[in-house]
Amino acid sequence: MRTLLKNAREQKGFKTREVAQLLGIDQALISKFESGTRKPTKEQISKLSQLLEIDFETLMIAWLKEKILYEIGDEEFALKALLLVEQEIQNNKRHNNAAVLSTVQNILDEIELLRQKIQSFQHFELRRISKIIELEFIFETNRLNGNSLTFQETKAVINDGITIPGKSMQEHLEAVNLHETISYIKDLNQKKIPLNEKEFLTIHNLILKGIKPKNAGKYKNDALVIREMNLFFNWFETQKNNVHPILLASETHLKIMTINPFENATVQMAHLIMNWILLQNDYVFATIEGSEENITQYFAVLAECQKMNNNSHFINYILQIEKANLNRAIQLVSQ
Repeated sequence: MRTLLKNAREQKGFKTREVAQLLGIDQALISKFESGTRKPTKEQISKLSQLLEIDFETLMIAWLKEKILYEIGDEEFALKALLLVEQEIQNNKRHNNAAVLSTVQNILDEIELLRQKIQSFQHFELRRISKIIELEFIFETNRLNGNSLTFQETKAVINDGITIPGKSMQEHLEAVNLHETISYIKDLNQKKIPLNEKEFLTIHNLILKGIKPKNAGKYKNDALVIREMNLFFNWFETQKNNVHPILLASETHLKIMTINPFENATVQMAHLIMNWILLQNDYVFATIEGSEENITQYFAVLAECQKMNNNSHFINYILQIEKANLNRAIQLVSQ
């Protein structure tokens, strides 16, 4: 690790005092990191990775390796112990995944029954339900973001191309853009195109078309964000075929909100990508209502999950919303 740090610093043309000033730590610490006489904290590793443009995963692995070596050194039974540690980590991971699944299995079973019931409806019924729920999703998602169009006004803007007096052009564009973006996502699903970075950025571009063109389809100018998004897509590739779709969609939403990769429209992106995954697996929109009470609850759940580093509360939150929206879809048939 010390070689990684020193080489990266020299390649960037920084002196140790410059790195220390930029990170807000003592210059002597930087020298000790590079000599190997002192180990950075995990937080300092993150900052060094960003400043010196070292791949975060590479630096973290080097840091963990040195921590392990420091603890076990050349103990006689070190290799056997490491093999047992590897097995235990894998077992713990499987156990944690199974524990999450078992705690939500009842509601997943209920959701599956509702989904199957909806799939049994006639094609014309499914189309009618889909249009209504899609409009509700557009209205509520924009309301969550401060858009003042009512449901009927949103419907008129999208279906009839009507301009609503007293409403801003941005509010009209938000409704139209979200409608067009959903059409784009449905087309991706028909073509069976999975979530990937190219389409992720295309969707962001569609949301902000004519609103914030400078930031549309672009991450923040932040090396750490770019690294985090690379890790996000790597994570998604490993999980997409191994995790229940609703759990995958929920965790995807949470990760996007945690990384916060955009200057604008991160909330809309988290909602859209979550629902891209749900629609791809024949679920209905998980629409989070944009009332003041629901907005407060939504951000409170997010904050709690991030603070506790525990996704289960948010997963349960989304499961309840999906169940409610499936029931809503079934009720629409009888109206």
